[in-house]
Amino acid sequence: MEMMMLVLGELGTNCYLIECGGNSVIAIDIGNSPEKVLDALREKNLNLKAILLTHGHYDHVSGVETVRAATGATVYIHEQDAVMLTSASANLAERLTTQIYQPVQGYQTIQDGDLLRIGTESVKVMHTPGHTPGSVCYLIDNRMFCGDTIFKGSIGRTDLGGNVSDMKKSLQKIASLQQNYELYPGHFFSSTLAVEKKQNPYLRDLI
Repeated sequence: MEMMMLVLGELGTNCYLIECGGNSVIAIDIGNSPEKVLDALREKNLNLKAILLTHGHYDHVSGVETVRAATGATVYIHEQDAVMLTSASANLAERLTTQIYQPVQGYQTIQDGDLLRIGTESVKVMHTPGHTPGSVCYLIDNRMFCGDTIFKGSIGRTDLGGNVSDMKKSLQKIASLQQNYELYPGHFFSSTLAVEKKQNPYLRDLI
């Protein structure tokens, strides 16, 4: 299992499990339905070493504490979105759900340019604010896990605590990358950076 994708919660958030040596894995974003993540770990006898969060909105973090408590995995989030892990108001849980939000009890903050070494993988952090102040993309080999910054043919919203100007700068940053990354967003379908540069109007117009 090099990588597995699970779709979690009522908003269909993509959760990625990525091998990082032996039976160890990294998880990227854990929305509602954390039991689906724990079931997958048990079924395949996997050890979860880290939970990487692309941003702090409820639909990407609501299952984190359940999984963190069960596995002992280290949680990483950009420092500007860290408040969302403990505040149901800041992460929009109060607007998006009637369920009780479980605050995350332990996490580490990250910044632009950080290189995380998790098992056999090196994970580069690229800060891409716009959807939220602390949105990031994670670069692992030829893959970019881009959260709600960019989607296949579209981009993330900026009216949920984000900023239009920041989003444009982040998209310019992504468009300037020369490597043809495989793109794995927080919702919907995967793509490649080359395809998005040609077909995504939000990137195409920046080139």
